[in-house]
Amino acid sequence: MGNHLLQHADLSATAIGVAAYIQSLPDGAPVGIKALTSRFREGEVRIASALRELERHGYLERRRERLVTGQVVTRTFSYNRPGTVADPDGPPPSDGPPPPDDAPPDDPPPPSPTPPDRESLPGPEPGPEPRPAPVRRDRAFDALPVPRALHHGAADLLAGLRRHDPRLLLAERDVRRLVPGVSAWLERGADPEAVARALSGGLPERMRDPASVLAYRLTTLVPPHLPPAPVVRRPGRPDPFQTCDGCERAFRAPVPGRCRDCPPVAA
Repeated sequence: MGNHLLQHADLSATAIGVAAYIQSLPDGAPVGIKALTSRFREGEVRIASALRELERHGYLERRRERLVTGQVVTRTFSYNRPGTVADPDGPPPSDGPPPPDDAPPDDPPPPSPTPPDRESLPGPEPGPEPRPAPVRRDRAFDALPVPRALHHGAADLLAGLRRHDPRLLLAERDVRRLVPGVSAWLERGADPEAVARALSGGLPERMRDPASVLAYRLTTLVPPHLPPAPVVRRPGRPDPFQTCDGCERAFRAPVPGRCRDCPPVAA
C-alpha cells in the first residue's frame, strides 16, 4: 500500500479508508456495498460514493458477468496500483517493459477477484447524507420522580402555568414529559395550587428552556409525603333573636317562646 493511495489529493477520506480496508482483505472476501456498510458506520450512499471514486482513479473495477445459470452478477476487482486494470483471464498486468529472458520473473500483485456481488452501483452520485436531528437529552428530565400512577389533573396544572407567567406556555411534548413529576408531587399530598406556585414563582429573568427549569424544580424541590390536612369545622350559626312572650325582652332561641327568666305558661 503506497503513498499514492494514502496521500491521494483527489480521493476523499472515506474512499482512502475503504481502499485500505479492501486491500487488507484476502482474495475472495466480499466487498459489496452491504458487506462494507455492515463493517463501517457510513451508510450505503457514502460507501457507494467512495467506490465510485476508487473506480474513477483505477483502484477498483466492477464487471458484470453471466453465471452458468444465466444470472447476471457484478464481480469486483481491487488493484494495489492505479492503471493495472487488465483481463482477469489474461496475464497479470505489469508496470513497465517486459524483462529480459535471463532476468528473474517478476510477480506483480494480481487482481483480487471477489465472489459475485449481486449489488449494482447506484446511478448519479447523490449529495451528502442528511444528518439526523439531534435528540435533546436533559438530565433533569431523566431524574424526575416516578409516581405510582399518573394524576389526571397533572397535565391541566402544567397547561395552566401560563396564567402565572406567560413564558410558561409549554409545548405538548414538554407537558407529557413533565406529567410524571407533577403526579409525584400530587401523590405526596401537595395541594395543586401550591404546586403551581412552587413551579412558577421566582423564575429567572432569562430562560432558554422553561421546561428544563420546571423539570429541575420538580426534581430538586420534591416534597416529602405530607400528612392529610386537618378537617376544620366551621362554627355553627347562633340562634336568631326572639321576643319573649312574657317580658317582651329579646333573647336567642331557635323558636319563639319565653326567655329563661319568665315562668313557663301553664298548661
